[in-house]
Amino acid sequence: MKQYNILGGIDNITQKQKKMNYKELEKEVIKWADNKGILTNGTPYAQANKTIEEANEILCAIIDEDKAEIIDGLGDVLVTIIIQAKLQNVDLLECLQTALNVITKRTGKMVNGEFIKD
Repeated sequence: MKQYNILGGIDNITQKQKKMNYKELEKEVIKWADNKGILTNGTPYAQANKTIEEANEILCAIIDEDKAEIIDGLGDVLVTIIIQAKLQNVDLLECLQTALNVITKRTGKMVNGEFIKD
């Protein structure tokens, strides 16, 4: 089966890769980033720019209604965020829990397809 894998590009994925949970995938991303020198030579600023670049690719894919590119872009953004968390020495799931704790109390309304907080 051809799919995008976490190391970039289309590849044949194994049964083990299909069954990886989030923490296992996160470890693989960190291992990849370490092997590429991103963790030792990269900077949080450069990684944040990479996240923005990948997010912009999602916007283009949405405009083009290209589902494969949307999937690729979302995965790429997740990879950049996992690396950023490692560079910042924070637990990404803890960050998510903190954000959820804040947004569940948030009030606001939908305007033109976007939630606008009060």
